[in-house]
Amino acid sequence: MREARRRAAPSVREFKYNKKRVRLVSQGSDLKDDARCILYWMSRDQRVQDNWAFLYAQRLALKQELPLHICFCLVPKFLDATIRHYDFMLRGLQEVAEECSELNIPFHLLLGYAKDVLPTFVVEHGVGGLVTDFCPLRLPRQWVEDVRERLPDDQGPFVDAHNIVPCWVASPKQEYSARTIRGKIHAQLPEFLTEFPPVIRHPYPPSCPAEPIAWEACYSSLQVDRTVKEVEWATPGTATGLSVLQSFIAERLKSFGSHRNDPNKAALSNLSPWFHFGQVSTQRAILEVQKHRGKYKESVDAFIEEAVVRRELAENFCYYNENYDSVQGAYDWAQTTLKLHAKDKRPFLYKLQELEQGATHDPLWNAAQLQMVREGKMHGFLRMYWAKKILEWTRSPEEALQFAIYLNDRYELDGRDPNGYVGCLWSICGIHDQGWAERAIFGKIRYMNYAGCKRKFDVGQFERRYAPHTPSQ
Repeated sequence: MREARRRAAPSVREFKYNKKRVRLVSQGSDLKDDARCILYWMSRDQRVQDNWAFLYAQRLALKQELPLHICFCLVPKFLDATIRHYDFMLRGLQEVAEECSELNIPFHLLLGYAKDVLPTFVVEHGVGGLVTDFCPLRLPRQWVEDVRERLPDDQGPFVDAHNIVPCWVASPKQEYSARTIRGKIHAQLPEFLTEFPPVIRHPYPPSCPAEPIAWEACYSSLQVDRTVKEVEWATPGTATGLSVLQSFIAERLKSFGSHRNDPNKAALSNLSPWFHFGQVSTQRAILEVQKHRGKYKESVDAFIEEAVVRRELAENFCYYNENYDSVQGAYDWAQTTLKLHAKDKRPFLYKLQELEQGATHDPLWNAAQLQMVREGKMHGFLRMYWAKKILEWTRSPEEALQFAIYLNDRYELDGRDPNGYVGCLWSICGIHDQGWAERAIFGKIRYMNYAGCKRKFDVGQFERRYAPHTPSQ
């Protein structure tokens, strides 16, 4: 990968950088005359290499012959994130900090919300241009807005470093389904699916080094639930994430096309935690995977469909629909059908705690829930079944969606992600789907059941692997 980056360009300065990846957050786009440095405010994309936002910041700094600084604002809590998520993130950031110091780029970890800590930092360091990465979700967008209000007008751009085709370029509106966005994305891949130039050792040294980071103090500043423990199978950080990518290509890619919907087979990439925290770039994964199209065409095409088309469709939905995590975000036909059937008798009704403990009458559902609780990653096929059953076993579609999002965001390493919200809305509210034959509770929302799962894979084998306790009858 290092070689490939060097072949693309010696540095980002000589690289033909596509400006469509960049959006100005505020009006004044010129750098300040008395600028002493450029700052990349890292947020969603927590890696050094293969990061269009980091590269854009270095490009500005090289052009202006200024030092480059990186900062990350550590908030004490974020939605339903627990120590499981924060530990994964902080250990990844330790790797980022080490890599930055080797590149002569100070990495600053600021404790608190960006609006409270970033403006002071910008003034104290004489920041002439601020670059940040892009996230379509409400809270991170609000953070950018809050910072913008507190900074002088001439603070700079944000860069979509997460998507291959930038969200605002892929489509100017909310897309109806994968079918309507697929052509738009594929048409633009030749322009955007390029190799990355390297982030290089920065030639303009900083006037002051970064404060040493007290990682222990970072952990104690958190106000999060510490009962949801870290998982053993997934080691955080870019280095491990890239080795998971290599093992996927070497061992599992060949069966991805045929076996990705079988929870008993090792066919998935397992990359979603590293993608979610931005420790691995999706674009890098696609660049590596597509080298094997000649050998595994079906698998490579299926991976691109999931990791590019479906993932960027989820980004599109969250960017253009502010109700991305509520029933109000669903299409009219779906809201109508769910309302019509809201009072239908449910065969079972479960409280949140019963669902959380995997204590339902359905051994497959319990096993899927326990897989998520123990491993921080439920198999992709089972996520659909899991969420649809929550619709069937709760008091209303609103409650179903609330429970599904809460459990997903609390236990999944890749929770609080556009993919997760859209997965829950696809399952419960038919988003990006079509109407099906009408039935009780679901109305026209696509139905899934235990018998259907039995036809697809050996359900018993999966249930035994997660040996759920059965509730007393």
